[in-house]
Amino acid sequence: MSESLVRVLGFRDIVLIVVGTVIGSGIFIVPGAVLRMTGGTLGPALLIWALGGGLSLLGALTYAELGAMKPEAGGLYVYIRDAFGRLPAFLYGWTLFFVISAGAVATLAVAFGNYLGALVPMHPYASKAVALAMIAGVAWINVRGTRQGASVQVWTTALKAGAIVAISILFLVAGDGLQDRTAPIWPDQVTPPLLAGVGVAMIGTLWAYEGWHYVTFCAGETKSPQVTLPRGIIWGTLILIAIYLLANLGYAAALGVDGVAASDAVAADAMNALFGPGAAVAVTLIALVSMFSAANGITLSAPRVYYAMAQDGLFFRRLASVHPRFRTPAVAIGSGSAWAAVLALTGTFEQLLTYVIFIGWTFYALAAMAVFSYRRREPNVPRPFRVPGYPWVPAVFVLTTAVIVVNTVVTQPAQALLGFGVVLAGTPAYFVWNGRKRSVGD
Repeated sequence: MSESLVRVLGFRDIVLIVVGTVIGSGIFIVPGAVLRMTGGTLGPALLIWALGGGLSLLGALTYAELGAMKPEAGGLYVYIRDAFGRLPAFLYGWTLFFVISAGAVATLAVAFGNYLGALVPMHPYASKAVALAMIAGVAWINVRGTRQGASVQVWTTALKAGAIVAISILFLVAGDGLQDRTAPIWPDQVTPPLLAGVGVAMIGTLWAYEGWHYVTFCAGETKSPQVTLPRGIIWGTLILIAIYLLANLGYAAALGVDGVAASDAVAADAMNALFGPGAAVAVTLIALVSMFSAANGITLSAPRVYYAMAQDGLFFRRLASVHPRFRTPAVAIGSGSAWAAVLALTGTFEQLLTYVIFIGWTFYALAAMAVFSYRRREPNVPRPFRVPGYPWVPAVFVLTTAVIVVNTVVTQPAQALLGFGVVLAGTPAYFVWNGRKRSVGD
């Protein structure tokens, strides 16, 4: 237990962890649904993508202050713990371990197997084996060293982000969908159905932006974190917004607005429309790299929360150990990956994520609210980065996030109730672990 995590992550690593963890499969499939929900007009759809990115940026600016102030492994878990207590922090870590993180990795792994099956036909059992092998491979890379995991993230993210930018520019040059003067950019009037559709579309874009906060978990391994972490998370989020807006313009240029709205596999359909079926294979390859990179980013970052929980005596103590040679939280990485493999093998991740993913935003808001608590309780503590526009920037982020959560509760009460039930199921476990810690202290 004498070994500790080492600070090996630089600015480039932080930026590409943000970008690589977020870009999974969303940008390849969500744009069509967003266009349909916004009435089939490009202006509102692009505005929704910009607003989703803007909301993420408000959160990134808020977490930049928190991360610079508390550069410890665990990120959001630490902010919630120190501002609001151990129970809500534990419930966040509990939900992250058993559902959000593991479910996301399982989803990416199963999708990876399915996409690979489109290139190399295989039996469903073989596809499942590929998914498990992908989880194991990503875990092995990250157990072997934080630097190794970050290097894989750098190369895979550069490859997929560069490919998305390249094909988007290619679509803009080769396509003529944006030249259709008969297609309106904005609707003639704002109607209640349009506003309702905009709200639903916002959920879809936020899902595509999901994961920008994972990099805060790596603060304990970031070099000069008071400077590097704020710059990295802000620049990473800005790059994401630019990539997503460019990709949406490219899709519209390739397929036309109506073509995008009719597609649930917009990137592949755009490539097929302009360059034929053979060229669509390129999109599949980009998607494979994208999903592997996103899974690697989650595996590189999320186990640091389990490590921090175990250090606090609120999780299995072995998860607080650091590998004597590789200097990584190897047990935490292995445990999270093993649970993700179970979810992938059983297929239960789909139901769990459906119930719980929106609750993640409850915790994001709670973590952002910590900035108000720290400003009030510790006004004189050095803050290497201060969120600009305080208190309005964090307040808008918290209030908008609250609207999203409340809207889900109102529109999908049964799903919301089950989701909160999964989270609150961790409460008895908290009292067990917290009681053990006190007994040891006694």
